[in-house]
Amino acid sequence: MLNKIIFIAMFVSITGIFKTQAEDGWQTWYEKHNFNSTPSYEETMAFSQRLADSSAIVHFEVFGRSHQNRDLGVLIVNKQGNFTPQKVHDTEHLVVLIQAAIHPGEPVGKDAGLQLLRDIAIYGRHLDYLDNITLVFIPILNADGHERFGPYNRINQNGPEEMGWRTNARNLNLNRDYLKADAQEMRHFLELWHLWEPDFFIDTHSTNGGDYQYAMTYALDIFGGANKELVNWIEKDYLPQVENAMEQDNYPIFPYVTYRSWHDPRSGLRSFAGHPAFSNHYASELNRPGLLLETHMLKPYKMRVESTYLMIVNTLKILHKDKELKNVIEKADKYTASAAFRDEKFPLRHEITGDSVMVDFLGVEYDIEESSLSGGDWFIYKPEKPATYQVPWFNQSRVTYSVELPDAYIIPVEYFDVIERLKYHGVEMIELEEDKTLSVQSYRFKDVSLAARSNEGRQTASFATQTIEEDRVYYKGSVVVPMSQPRARIIAHALEPMAPGSYAYWGFFNAVFERVEYFESYAMERIAREMLANDPSLMQGLEKAMKDNPSIADNPYAILSWFYEQTPYYDQKHNVYPVGRIMDENFWDQL
Repeated sequence: MLNKIIFIAMFVSITGIFKTQAEDGWQTWYEKHNFNSTPSYEETMAFSQRLADSSAIVHFEVFGRSHQNRDLGVLIVNKQGNFTPQKVHDTEHLVVLIQAAIHPGEPVGKDAGLQLLRDIAIYGRHLDYLDNITLVFIPILNADGHERFGPYNRINQNGPEEMGWRTNARNLNLNRDYLKADAQEMRHFLELWHLWEPDFFIDTHSTNGGDYQYAMTYALDIFGGANKELVNWIEKDYLPQVENAMEQDNYPIFPYVTYRSWHDPRSGLRSFAGHPAFSNHYASELNRPGLLLETHMLKPYKMRVESTYLMIVNTLKILHKDKELKNVIEKADKYTASAAFRDEKFPLRHEITGDSVMVDFLGVEYDIEESSLSGGDWFIYKPEKPATYQVPWFNQSRVTYSVELPDAYIIPVEYFDVIERLKYHGVEMIELEEDKTLSVQSYRFKDVSLAARSNEGRQTASFATQTIEEDRVYYKGSVVVPMSQPRARIIAHALEPMAPGSYAYWGFFNAVFERVEYFESYAMERIAREMLANDPSLMQGLEKAMKDNPSIADNPYAILSWFYEQTPYYDQKHNVYPVGRIMDENFWDQL
C-alpha cells in the first residue's frame, strides 16, 4: 500500500510540474518545426527516453536491432506503472499496440504517437482511457530505412520536408514480411507481439493514388475469412462509433481507397480480402482487430498527423468503454484451436464479385486528358473544387479456394528455415526424438512456373496441386505442428501451398521443382520400346499427353521424357511437397 501511495505521489508531482512549464519545453520536433518536419532516428529515441525519464507511467526499452545495428525502441504506457506483459495481463488491461514508420517515408504515426504520449504522460490528457488500457508504441519499426533520410523519397507526397525510405537496409518492404519474416526487424517485432499478445493493433501509413477530400482512410479485415464474431464486433461495436467521432472532429473517414481503374474515382471502388503478409491481415488471422490507417498523401502534413492522432484517441475512447472485445478474442482463440474449426473448410483465396452498393464518395473534380508527352491518360485533379460522386463500391467477395485442415502438419528436419519461421510466430510444435514412418496426406505440384524476376528478394512460384497419400519417413528433429492451437490460421496460411502468401509461394521449397537426374536417349529408346511391348496401353497415355501439350509431338526428347517419367528411375520426390498433413486426430498414438 505504501508503494502505491509513493507511486501516485510521484505521478502527481511529475505531471503537475510539467503542466506549469512553458509549452515549448515539451514541444515535439514536429511542433517546433512548423508542423512540417519529422525528427531523425536519434532525436526520436532521445525524446522517447526523455518521456520515460520524466513520467512514472512511461517506460522505454529496446526490443531488437535492425540489420545496420540500430536499436528498435518501444514505449510502454501504463497508468499503474506495470511495464511487463505478465503484470499487464494479470490486470486484464486491453493491450493496444501502435506501430509507426514501418514505411519511414510515411512518418505520420511517429509524430502523432509522440505527441499523444507527451499529452498523456506530461499534460495528463486522455488519462482516464488508461484506466483499463496499456499502450505499447513503436515509434520507428524500420530504423534503417528511416535514416535513408531526404527530401526526394516520396514524389507524390505533400510533406514533411524530409522523410525516410520505404524499405529496410536490405531493400525489403516490411509490410510484405509478416508471415515469411525474412527481415531482422520483423523477427524482433514478432517476438514483441507474442510477448504482449495485443488485443488491438494499429499500423500507421500515408497512402498514394488519386485525389479526394478525405484526410484519413482506413482498412479492417471485414471482407474475407476473418473470424465471424470478430468481424461482427468491428462492424457493430467499433466502426459506427469511430466514424461518428471522426465526423464530429471534422475528419470524415472512408474505407481504404482502391479504384477499379487506377486514379479514376468514377470507375468505382474495390475492397477485398487480404492475407497475413500484411500488418492488419496478420492481426486478424490471430483473431485481433488490425486497423490500418492511411492518411492522404496530398493533404498537408499537419492534417495527416492530426487525423492520425484523432483516430488513435477516438479508438482508445471506444476501447476504454468496451466490455466485449476481450470475450470476442477469447472465444475466437478457443474456436480456432477446436476440432469444430477444422471440421469446416478453411478459405484461403477470395475474389471480388460483381455485386456492389452505391455510396457517396467525397472526391474532387478532375479532367482526363490524353498526354501529348506519354500518350497515356493524364489525370488533372482540382482540389479547390470538391465534388461528391455516387459510385459503385465492390466490397463482396467469394471464396475461390478452401481446404480441409489436417489435425497436424509435419515438417522434415531438413527444412529448418521453415521450422524457424513458425517459431517466430509463437507456434507450438513437438520435435521428433527418433525417426518415424507416418501415413500422411500431401501434394504433388503441377504446372509449376517460377517468376522471371524477384519479389522481395525471393523467386516466387505459381502452381496447381494434386492431393496424394503415402507413407513417409520423417527423421529425428522433424517437427509435428498440432492444429489444436490459436495460431491455426497462421499455420494454414504458411503451410498450405495454395495460400496466396504461403511459404511455397515465397520459394522456401523451390528446390523440389528441380530435376537433377536425367537419361541418355540411346538408353531410353530401348527401354521405351520394351515398355510398350509389355503394356501397349501406354501409347494411349502418350497420345493424351501430346493432345494436352501439342509441343511434345514435335520434340523427340520430350516423348522419351514422358516414358522416363513412367519408370521407377524417375525421381519420386520431384514436385512433391515435403510437408505432410496428418489427417488422424489420434496422431499422438503414432508418435
